[in-house]
Amino acid sequence: MIGMIVTGHGSFGTGMASAVKLLAGIPEKFMAVDFRQEDSADDLEMNLKHAVREIGNESGILILCDLVNDTPYRTAVELKEKLAEEYRIEIVGGVNLGMLVQINLARGYVANVSDLADLAVDEGRKQILKYEEEEENS
Repeated sequence: MIGMIVTGHGSFGTGMASAVKLLAGIPEKFMAVDFRQEDSADDLEMNLKHAVREIGNESGILILCDLVNDTPYRTAVELKEKLAEEYRIEIVGGVNLGMLVQINLARGYVANVSDLADLAVDEGRKQILKYEEEEENS
């Protein structure tokens, strides 16, 4: 099974993991890594590396970050490059809860981490919607 790590600023990771557990049960090979105010980028890298090693590399690992091009995302990209020979890691920025729930379920039938990353991006886009009231026909 593809491993998943969700990370972001403050308690974003643990908050999203808590919500996924509430909606979909306790997922396998799923970890949260928070980037707390007192953490440095080095602390975050160490915590992400620990999570990667704990999950292992059966089918790869998808790291999902709260924002694109901010510290958690950039740190995950650097870690991916450092661990490229040991682990198959894909990274997606801009995670939302609907995306997490759907791709968590998809891990049961998607075996390629790159395909799961693509599915995450597609699903994330589908989860964003502006409500529009229908005009009454008079």
